[in-house]
Amino acid sequence: MRKVYFDHNATTPIHPEVKEAILPFLSEKFGNPSSIHWAGREVRAFVEEAREKVAKMINADPSEIIFTSCGSEGDNMAIKGVLMGNLKKGRHMITTVVEHPAVYRTCKFLEKFDFEVTYVPVDSYGMIDPEDIRKAIRKDTVLISVMYANNETGNIFPIKEISKIAKEHGIIFHTDAVQVVGKVPLDVKDLDVDILTASGHKFNAPKGIGFQYIKKGVEVLPLISGGHQERELRAGTENMVGIVAIGKACEIAMETMEKKSKEIGELKERLEKGILERVPDTVINGHPEKRLYNTSNISFKYIEAEALLVMLDMQGIAVSTGSACSSGATEPSYVLQSMNLDPLCSRGALRFSLGLGNTIDDVEYCLEVLPPLVEKIRKMSPFYKK
Repeated sequence: MRKVYFDHNATTPIHPEVKEAILPFLSEKFGNPSSIHWAGREVRAFVEEAREKVAKMINADPSEIIFTSCGSEGDNMAIKGVLMGNLKKGRHMITTVVEHPAVYRTCKFLEKFDFEVTYVPVDSYGMIDPEDIRKAIRKDTVLISVMYANNETGNIFPIKEISKIAKEHGIIFHTDAVQVVGKVPLDVKDLDVDILTASGHKFNAPKGIGFQYIKKGVEVLPLISGGHQERELRAGTENMVGIVAIGKACEIAMETMEKKSKEIGELKERLEKGILERVPDTVINGHPEKRLYNTSNISFKYIEAEALLVMLDMQGIAVSTGSACSSGATEPSYVLQSMNLDPLCSRGALRFSLGLGNTIDDVEYCLEVLPPLVEKIRKMSPFYKK
C-alpha cells in the first residue's frame, strides 16, 4: 500500500543530513558539556556552534538563544516566566482565542491563580485585528502572546504590527513561532519581538528539542530551576543529540528555504485546487492569501471529519483533524468554532500540511482516492442531498 504523509504541521521526518550529524553523539561523543574534563570539553564547542547557527537563522545574538525540549515548554517558559517575573507591574495578559493548546491551556491554568487573561477574537477568516489587541491593553498588562501562524488554518498573523503596539505601551511581547521557524525567513530584530518560541521537530530535527529567543534585557524567571545550564534560565543536562540536530536543521533551512517554499507551495496549491474541483460542497478555512504555503484546512460538508480521516488512513494517507495536541477531543476544533463556521463545516474539517518528501505523485494519489471516500460517507449522512 502506498503511504502518503500530509501531516507535517504535527511533526516532520528527520532530514538525512540531520541524522548523519547526530550519529557521533550517540556513540563516541557522549560527554556532558557541563563537565570540565576532556569528555565534556570535546562536546561543549558543538553546543555553542549550534547556538550560533540558530541565532544566525533568525538574526539574533547567540547569547539570546536558550535550548528547550519543545514548543510547549517554550510557551510555558515565556508566559509563566514573564508573569511571575513582573508581579509588581500587574497580573494581566492578552492572547487570542486561536492559540495552540500550549498557550491557551497555560493561560487557563494561570487564571486559577488570580492572573487575568483577555482572549482577543478572530474574524470569519480566523484573522486577528491588531486594534483589538490595542483595545484590550490595561495599565496592569504585563504580556501579549500571539502566535506567528496558526497550526490549524495556517493563517499568518500581523506580528510586526502587534509588536509595535506592545512597544508603545511598554509591554513584553511573545510569539509562538513553532509553525513558522524553518519554513519562512525570520528576523527578530525587524519584528522587534521580545520572546520567540520554536520547536525542532516541526522543521526536520528530532522530537525533544526546541529553542527560545529571549531579547537581551527581558526579565524571565526560569521554568526549570536547578543547575547553571543555559545561562541559568533552563536547568538540566544539555540534550546534545537534539542541540546538534536543531543547529544542523537551521543550517539546512537557511540554504533550502526559498526552494522548498516554492516546491511545497506548488504542491499544496495543486492539492487544494484539485479537491475543490473534484469534491463538491468543500470550503477552504482560513485567510485566502495570508496563509503558510504548506497548510490547507478544508471542510467537507455533510460528513464527520474523523470518519474521512480513518478511511484515508486505510488507504495510506495521513492527515489531521487539527492540532495533534488536541487529538482525542470529540468536539470540533475550538479554532474553527471561534471563526463562527457553519457546524457542517467545522465538524467536517481536515488539515493537509505538506513538507519534506512530498511529491506530485502523492498529490495525485490523494486526489484519486479522496473523492469517492467523501461520496461514500455522504451517502450515509441524513443531511446530504445530492
